[in-house]
Amino acid sequence: MQIAISQTIKNECKDYFYITLGLLLYTFGWTIFLLPYQIVTGGVTGIAAVIYYGTGIPIYLSYFLINAALLLAALKILGFKFMVKTIYAIIMLSLFLALAQDWMIGEDGKMVQILGEGQDFMSLIIGCLFTGLSLAIVFLHNGSTGGTDIIAAIVNKYHNISLGRVLIFVDLLIVGSSFFVFNAKPEFTAIDAVRKVVFGLCTMVIENLVLDYVMNAKRESVQFMI
Repeated sequence: MQIAISQTIKNECKDYFYITLGLLLYTFGWTIFLLPYQIVTGGVTGIAAVIYYGTGIPIYLSYFLINAALLLAALKILGFKFMVKTIYAIIMLSLFLALAQDWMIGEDGKMVQILGEGQDFMSLIIGCLFTGLSLAIVFLHNGSTGGTDIIAAIVNKYHNISLGRVLIFVDLLIVGSSFFVFNAKPEFTAIDAVRKVVFGLCTMVIENLVLDYVMNAKRESVQFMI
């Protein structure tokens, strides 16, 4: 009995360690490579980014409030254990995003573009590798970053649909909505706004391909071991 309890505690600590690692990688990839280039991703972070670009409201605040509402709606479906880890992830990622966004603000008040100006696509690719890998790490250890991940987890629980495909469907709406935000800004033309949407769509696809690849590779390795 004691051995079983000890093993359970060990597994839980391992999950929280890797969830935290995944959140740090996500924060790194998103705030350093995607956010400074105004590349909209999917998920609640994407919604928070659209709100930030349109109103200037800090990303961590929108992210936290939207996730709080989704958590209340999903509590009965996902179960207590999943929700505890999700709440932990939301709080930690909100904290990481707040610190990272503040750290990336330059002396001119704008976010630093670490790869230099005009490197949107290269930054997109690097950022997606980080965010896709980080989401896979979180999912593989029974966690979630909240938001559309919660929706994906609900669908995946009852239907044999990959998490990546569910996220792509939901994220299409989020990325598409960014057109109206950018098109309303005086420094953007309609072509610029369309370009941002195209970058957002590329981000969405690459990120979820990386997510599915890592998830499937892990599952196949487990089946091989068995």
